[in-house]
Amino acid sequence: MSALPTENRAAPAVEDPPDPRRHQLTAVTGLAALSLDAMASVAYGPEAIVLVLAAAGGHGLGFTLPVTLAIAGLLAVLVASYRQVIAAFPDGGGSYAVAKAHLGRRTSLVAAASLVLDYVLNVAVAVTAGVAALTSAFPALHGDRLPICLAVLALITAVNLRGIVDSARAFILPTAVFIGAVLVLIAVGLLRDAPVSTAASAGHAPVLADDATTVGVLLLLKAFASGCSALTGVEAIANAVPAFRAPAARRAMRAEVALGALLGLMLIGLSVLISRFGLQPVEGVTVLAQLADASFGHNGAFYVLQFATMVLLALSANTSFGGLPVLLKLLARDNYLPHVFGLKADRQVHRHGVVWLAVVSAGLLVLSGGDTNTLVPLFAIGVFVGFTIAQTGMVLHWRAARQWRRAALNGLGAALTGLSALVVTATKFPDGAWLIVVALPLLVALFEAVHRAYGRIGERLGVGRVPEPPRRARSLVLVPVSSLTRLTSEALTAAVSLGDEVRALTVCHPDPEDLAATEALERDWALWNPGVPLVRLRSERRSLGRPLTAYVRDLGATEPGTRVTVLIPEAEPERLWQRALQNQRGAVVAHAVRRDTSAAVCRLRLRC
Repeated sequence: MSALPTENRAAPAVEDPPDPRRHQLTAVTGLAALSLDAMASVAYGPEAIVLVLAAAGGHGLGFTLPVTLAIAGLLAVLVASYRQVIAAFPDGGGSYAVAKAHLGRRTSLVAAASLVLDYVLNVAVAVTAGVAALTSAFPALHGDRLPICLAVLALITAVNLRGIVDSARAFILPTAVFIGAVLVLIAVGLLRDAPVSTAASAGHAPVLADDATTVGVLLLLKAFASGCSALTGVEAIANAVPAFRAPAARRAMRAEVALGALLGLMLIGLSVLISRFGLQPVEGVTVLAQLADASFGHNGAFYVLQFATMVLLALSANTSFGGLPVLLKLLARDNYLPHVFGLKADRQVHRHGVVWLAVVSAGLLVLSGGDTNTLVPLFAIGVFVGFTIAQTGMVLHWRAARQWRRAALNGLGAALTGLSALVVTATKFPDGAWLIVVALPLLVALFEAVHRAYGRIGERLGVGRVPEPPRRARSLVLVPVSSLTRLTSEALTAAVSLGDEVRALTVCHPDPEDLAATEALERDWALWNPGVPLVRLRSERRSLGRPLTAYVRDLGATEPGTRVTVLIPEAEPERLWQRALQNQRGAVVAHAVRRDTSAAVCRLRLRC
C-alpha cells in the first residue's frame, strides 16, 4: 500500500517582533543625546566667569582659574551624586524621584516644576544662542533670527519624533567634532607661549574695569554662580534612565561619568588658557573665539571651531527633548499631569511630551524675539533648585543607610548649589529672574489641581475598589431623524439590535416650513411602518440639542433605571474635502447630549 502523497506547503513567514533595543540608548549614544546641553555650556560658562571678574580689572581676572576649579569640584560632587541617583532610582526622574522618596510630595513637585522650567528654557536659550552665533558670522541674517530659530526648533522636533536613538545618531558627529576641536584647542594652546593671533578681538572695545586692590567675596560668589551655568544638563542623564538599553542603570552611570570627565577637562583647560594668554573680554567676540584665535591663529581651524560651536549650541536643545518627556511621563503616572503624557509611540517616543515642549519653546522664542539676552537671566535658577533638592534628598537617603561619607559629600553639594541658587536669584532678579520665582509656585499649583481632579474622578469611578457585579437593565435607544432615507433604515436596524426598545425622535420648529416638513415625515413614517414609534419634539427656538437633551432628562426622571443610548446616524463622505458639504448636525447633537446628560452616545457612520 503506497503512502498517500503529502502536500508540501511552505509555512507562512512570521515576522519577528521589532527589537525594542533598537530604540534605546547605549552609553555612547546616550552621551550624544543627553549631554549636548552640558557640553555646549563650555561656550558660555568660562565667559560668564570672566565677564563678572572683569569688574575688578586684571587683578580680578587672575581668579578665573580658582573659580573654575571650585566649579569643577562641584561638578565632581554632582556627577558622583547623580551616579548614585541613577543606581537608586533606575526609573528616571532625577531630583523629582529623589524628593518624592525622601522629602515629601510638595517638595517633589517643586523639583519637578524647576526641571520643567529648566528644560523649556534650555530649548529656547540653546536655539537662540546657536542662531546668534550664525548671525554674528553673517550679520545680514540678524533681522531674520526669529524665523531661523523657529526653523531650527522644528528640525530638532522632527528628529526627536522619530525616536531618541535616531536623534542621538544624528547628533554624534557634531558632538564629536565640537569636543575634539575644544580638546585640540586646549592641547595646542598649552604648547604656545603667547597668542598666535589677536585678529578676532582687534578693533573691539574691551569690557574691563580699572584694577581693584582687592577682590571681594561677593564678587567671587557672583562669578561662581554665573560660571555654574556650565553645569546645566548634568542631571539630564539621571532623568532619562529608562531610555537606555539594559542594563540601563549601568549604561547611564557610564554616560554620566564620561560627561563629567569631559566637561571638567574642557572647563579647566579653557580657564588655564585664559590665564596663560592674559585674555581680556571684549564686546562682540566670545571668549571661546578669542582662545581659538590665540591657539590656532585666524585660519580654517578657527572657523571650524566657531561653526561647530554654533551647531552644538543649537542642537543642545536635544537634551531637553530627551529628559523632559520622561519626567512628564512620571508626573502623568503619579496623576500630576494628564495621562496622555505617559503614552508612547512605536519608536519609544513620548510624542505628546515632545510636541508640548516644542510648542511652549516656540512661544518663548516668539515672546523674546529670538534674543538670547532676554532668556539667559531666567535660565540657571531652576537648575540650582533641582540640584539642591536632589542633593538634600540623597543626604537623607545615605543617612538612612548609615553611609556617612556619601551623606557628607551630598551635604556639601546641597550647600554649594543652594548658595548658588540664592546668589543667582538675588543678582538676576531685576533682569527677569522674578518670572521664575512666580512661575515655580504656579506650576506646582497646576500639578496640585490636576492631582485633585484625578482624585475626584477616581473617587467617582471607584478606582481601587471592587465594583458591584454587572446587572441587566432595560435598554432604550433614541435615534434622531429628520427625513426618511437609507441612512434612517440603517440606523433603526442598528438600534433594534442594540436595545430593548427604540424610539425615533424628530425636532419640529414652529415656522410653517418646518411644520409642513414634519407632517410629511409623519405621513411617510406611517406608510413605511418600521415598527418604531416616531416622537415629535417641539422647540420654540432654532435648536436641535436642547429639545433632545430635555427629552433625555425627562426619561431619567420618569423611567429611572433605564439605560438610554442616543444613536446618531451620519453619512461618511467618500472624499475628505466633501466633509465641508455636511451640515454637522450630528456633531452638534452629540456634543449637547454628552454635555447635558448621562446618556451614552453612539455615532453610526454610513459610508457613501
